[in-house]
Amino acid sequence: MRRLHEGLGGIEAASSLLAHGDLVALPTETVYGLAADATNADAVAAVFAAKGRPAHNPLIIHVADLAGAEALGRFDDLSRALAHAFWPGPLTLVLDVMADCPIVDLARPGGQTLALRVPAHPLFQAVLKHLGRPLAAPSANPSGGLSPTSADHVQAGLDGKIAAVLDGGPCPVGLESTVLRVKDGIAHILRPGGLTRERIEAVAGRIGSALPGPDAKYLSSPGQLLSHYAPRAQVRLNATQMKPNEALLAFGPDMPQKLGPVLNLSPKADLTEAASHLFDYLKRLDETGVGVIAVMPIPDMGLGEAINDRLKRAAADRGR
Repeated sequence: MRRLHEGLGGIEAASSLLAHGDLVALPTETVYGLAADATNADAVAAVFAAKGRPAHNPLIIHVADLAGAEALGRFDDLSRALAHAFWPGPLTLVLDVMADCPIVDLARPGGQTLALRVPAHPLFQAVLKHLGRPLAAPSANPSGGLSPTSADHVQAGLDGKIAAVLDGGPCPVGLESTVLRVKDGIAHILRPGGLTRERIEAVAGRIGSALPGPDAKYLSSPGQLLSHYAPRAQVRLNATQMKPNEALLAFGPDMPQKLGPVLNLSPKADLTEAASHLFDYLKRLDETGVGVIAVMPIPDMGLGEAINDRLKRAAADRGR
């Protein structure tokens, strides 16, 4: 795997590889994405192969701006208002596809819908504009594992399986995008993420109840698998004490007695700081070789909703 660096040379090299059907991991403000030309069926198929991703799990399609998204998906008034408010940024909108949409079927399995996002990271934006094509880009890691927030994380998971990673440093948000679907004028959160419920409500008003997802033949959006974002170790939630041979993912200033490795998502109980550290700290604790990672309670508000969503999926039964 080549390590490309920010600057015009890295942007041109990444764009050239993508234009020839290769896979390149690119930084976003949320996590690193495994990018492929979304109009190239072979390239999109290679994303599923490199990640070991289930074929029924759709991909998020990244475009440079709202105009690029409007060429692919049908916008209602509320979806357009949300796009104006939060793009570029950590929002993915699930929309009905246009009749002549060039995105390959594999990126939207079984569906007449499409997941679209305009990323805010300047390097991803530069590649999109240089290439001039939409990019499919799920998280750049083996399917079901911890999402990568640095180029080192990408290399550890996908070295030898993809052409290159464009190193843009650590991702500032550290959680995947929030996925929304508007139905009958009401916004529904399909996956909580880097855009909080409170900010969405300020634009959309009442948030609707969850729509059907994981039990369907085809998922309506990425991020709906019940077991996902998982380290090798088992995850024990809402821990107030450590047990022998456990690691602790802590939060806040009040700590239980230390019996093993400890990392604190935010000693000052800042949810933004905690979100940016979540996947990196889970990975670092997992690398200590413990059998269990205990996680202290996280408030279920603001970014805490998305953090708890990832932790619950990490702790879910993996069928072992």
